[in-house]
Amino acid sequence: MEEKLDIIAIGESLVELSTDEKLKDAECLHKYFGGDALATAVTAVRLGSKVGFITKLGNDAFKDFLLDGWKHEGLDISHVSFADERNGLYLIARPSYQEKEFAFYRKKTAPVKLSVDDISENYLGSAKIIYSTGITQSLSISARDAVKRSFALAKEMQLLTAYDPNFIAAISSIDEAREYFDEVISSVDILFMSAKHDMPILGIESIDAAVKYLWDKGVAAVVVKSGQDKGYYTGYNGNISFTEFYTSDVSDTTCSGDVFNGAFLHGITHGCSAIEATKLASIAAGLQAQGIGAIKSIPYHDDVYSVFKGA
Repeated sequence: MEEKLDIIAIGESLVELSTDEKLKDAECLHKYFGGDALATAVTAVRLGSKVGFITKLGNDAFKDFLLDGWKHEGLDISHVSFADERNGLYLIARPSYQEKEFAFYRKKTAPVKLSVDDISENYLGSAKIIYSTGITQSLSISARDAVKRSFALAKEMQLLTAYDPNFIAAISSIDEAREYFDEVISSVDILFMSAKHDMPILGIESIDAAVKYLWDKGVAAVVVKSGQDKGYYTGYNGNISFTEFYTSDVSDTTCSGDVFNGAFLHGITHGCSAIEATKLASIAAGLQAQGIGAIKSIPYHDDVYSVFKGA
């Protein structure tokens, strides 16, 4: 019998090599692990949720480093499977807050092999929420099928599903992102979107109009992150509310959106309303953005809740 979980995240894992210098100047790169769905999973774990992670892991020199890191975080990795391909890699340079460089090496890697064969109905049934992203779908046709199948099974079992298109132009075209979105939206209960990056998928400029359109599509809760307005619009139960960013004093916003998602889902599985979950997630994302490093800077339970309870 599977252990009861709060959340299962489906996605890729990457080795992260980072520097505070320009890539052309850096002589030393710091090693960690990354990936959008993984960052969401780690956030929820650090806040106190029980979280499973489904991915395909490469059998290379980084395998044990990644496994040991995930075990240390407390992730359930009982459904991580293995492939002979290498693990994915990305380089990130942060010479300044305004300047950031990325280099992705994701082709012909183990996560590309993610497929419906890696999806266990019994395992999914042990969780309250199933989460994935457009980044996961972008890996391969088989990964797209895995996400689609997972969401369909979740709906059959009356579980909640959560999705973030997480459109990155360096990874997918807007047309591809729209295909990924259209493939799963009928099965999505909770949707996270960036006003700047993801709303062009809908072809709708107004946040209010976008939220209402998504409600009509059957999405119960919609959260739109707006850098321009410095906050989050939460659409739920016929109402749209606004929550300001916890702070504007930030150092590095890499994966802050993924952190927001993990904290929001943690809140939902621990009795928060959609508005309360947004406030909690805003704090978590804000604290993370004050540090340097993506997953490395994700805050822990006491740091977040000491602010949340005092708010």
